[in-house]
Amino acid sequence: MITFLEGSLIEKYPTRAIINVNGVGYETLIPLSSYQKLPSEGEQVKLLTYFHVREDAQQLFGFMDSDERELFRLLISVSGVGPKIGLSALSGLNPNDLKRAIIESDLKMLGTISGVGKKMAERLALELRDKFSQGEALAALSGTAETSASVKLQDAISALVSLGYKEGDAFKMIDRIKEKEALGVEELIRKALAG
Repeated sequence: MITFLEGSLIEKYPTRAIINVNGVGYETLIPLSSYQKLPSEGEQVKLLTYFHVREDAQQLFGFMDSDERELFRLLISVSGVGPKIGLSALSGLNPNDLKRAIIESDLKMLGTISGVGKKMAERLALELRDKFSQGEALAALSGTAETSASVKLQDAISALVSLGYKEGDAFKMIDRIKEKEALGVEELIRKALAG
């Protein structure tokens, strides 16, 4: 399995990138979200990858961060969702909005993805809604993905879990704190334990 590629970015297009890794050119199919994060051609790049094998094709998909790759893997685990729809979903919605749409069963937003109709949107929401950790769900619902506030909230939940609380209970304890975005990790933990 090819986990990542690191080398010189030879060419980049909105749907694919070619990377020279020690004299071998790898073509990876990428979502628009990753394309926007790519460096200029000729610069060094590291792409996380997913190698997809079918009877008639072998395809390498590239992602600039692990959140995109994990979301892609989740999407294609749903019956009837292939890599084309997975890339389309990540190209049409940022990972945080996509998670929020799935968690909230926002069929209208999921229906904006190219290739996803009403039934497919319902299936995505039904099958993936419970696949996210409480920390991911909190970050997606509060709209703070990939921010320091999101990291603080996830760190506080993880700390409570390491103290012996179940993840669901830890999530609820942190979620009850009104000014949670303004507090540091230590204050969040103290307030959560204080009740």
